[in-house]
Amino acid sequence: MVARIQTVAFEGAEARRVDVQVQVSSASRPIFNIVGLADKAVAESRERVRAAFASLGLFLPGKRVIINLAPADLPKEGAHYDLPIALGLMAAIGAIPADTIEDFVAIGELALDGTIAPVPGALPAAVMANSHDFGLICPEPNGAEAAWAGDLPLLAPQTLVQIMNHFKGTQVLSRPEPGEMLEPESGVDLRDVRGQETAKRALEVAAAGGHNLLMVGPPGSGKSMLAARLPGLLPPLTANELLDVSMVHSVAGLLDRGQLSRARPYRAPHHSASMAAMVGGGNKAKPGEASLAHRGVLFLDELPEFTPTVLDSLRQPLETGEISVARVNAHVRYPARFQLIAAMNPCRCGTGGADGVACRRGLRCAADYQARISGPFMDRMDIQIDVPAVTPADLALPPSPEGTKEVAERVARARRIQIDRNGGLTNTELPQDRLDHVAQPDAEGRKLLTQAAETLGLTARGYHRVLRVARTLADLAGSDQIHRLHIAESLSHRRARKGLIRSASHSADLGQKSRNSKNPYYS
Repeated sequence: MVARIQTVAFEGAEARRVDVQVQVSSASRPIFNIVGLADKAVAESRERVRAAFASLGLFLPGKRVIINLAPADLPKEGAHYDLPIALGLMAAIGAIPADTIEDFVAIGELALDGTIAPVPGALPAAVMANSHDFGLICPEPNGAEAAWAGDLPLLAPQTLVQIMNHFKGTQVLSRPEPGEMLEPESGVDLRDVRGQETAKRALEVAAAGGHNLLMVGPPGSGKSMLAARLPGLLPPLTANELLDVSMVHSVAGLLDRGQLSRARPYRAPHHSASMAAMVGGGNKAKPGEASLAHRGVLFLDELPEFTPTVLDSLRQPLETGEISVARVNAHVRYPARFQLIAAMNPCRCGTGGADGVACRRGLRCAADYQARISGPFMDRMDIQIDVPAVTPADLALPPSPEGTKEVAERVARARRIQIDRNGGLTNTELPQDRLDHVAQPDAEGRKLLTQAAETLGLTARGYHRVLRVARTLADLAGSDQIHRLHIAESLSHRRARKGLIRSASHSADLGQKSRNSKNPYYS
């Protein structure tokens, strides 16, 4: 006799069905084998199951026990296979009726005393179970999370004895309720930022169209403050976006007692982050920071301090909206449709080109510092602005009459225009053929864009990103047509890199002449 129960294997943020087959047969000596491309954690499951059975007064027969995890060529990782193996084995030895578990998917880690510990991925497992008309058995702490998947039969026991009694009919487990839905908090306000009107405008445009933004300025100019206030300008997650985000966070084990939030993710990794930490992967492939920022914001402070290979690994997801991690025996895909916000100083010492202050190390300081960021990566930044130092006069000004609430209303109106026109997509998500249709400038705007493309040396990608930003500017203005003014403002946001070098160079030259003029040997 072969007892069966279902479980899952995780590939990215998706759960794939795994058939757990348990066979107990006669043998000359006791054997307990788990087959089906299982990793070390799954192989150790037999010891946890054996100890949990002993704590319940159940003992494995002195026979040959084979656990097959099918399909056999799919890698199996993690401790969530403990519970399905235990339930399948209990059915095989007659401790519970075998037909009661055949229509269930089970996940959970067993403690030695039979307690069922929580595991990541309950929501994707529940979604898979619901799509195949199965029920789900999961640990009690995961029950509120799994309840969001729909009206599937759901059991969330605390211990192995509870689920055994339920299937024997001596105890009834009630269905858990979904966790709390958290609304976005007000958080910090844009009104707290003094001065920096140009940067605030750029932040509004970036929020309205989902554009990538680079801010360049000396320390203390407010770059991090501006970035922290971007999530407050973004509209809450839609129902489909909430499900996408929650699936990724569930696999990463970040959903606390099933609490979901409509606030868009905001991730700010340290510049020492490795490539695996940023894009995912590792020995046990897990979502990286880019995937955890899916449908939200990824903020990279001190951009040149990140390893160049880590930054360049983000180039593909910035274009495609997903990350593909190639492994020896599988390819794992994670969603990664995030909005990149980056901040950097103009040079290593931080003052080059700022308000005419000369860089202490001269021209090469800015050039070497910026050379850590590749040209193709910079080309993917839709908006690139200079954020000058805040003056005492700016700090003495009263708070701006416009705060996060007022700007967020304009952003929401512009997003509604885009979604209605683009079929649910923002301007930055539009495919190229659709962009050519909805982002046609008028004659004057087209002439200016053509001239600027030749003068500034815009690449094809840069040319189209100027159009995307101009389309967002027109949406903010409530205009169906892209005019010359929109093209001009969009172009003004793509001069930061060359302008920064020229500014730092000019400042360094002035500083060098000033020092030489005081030298008696200078003539």
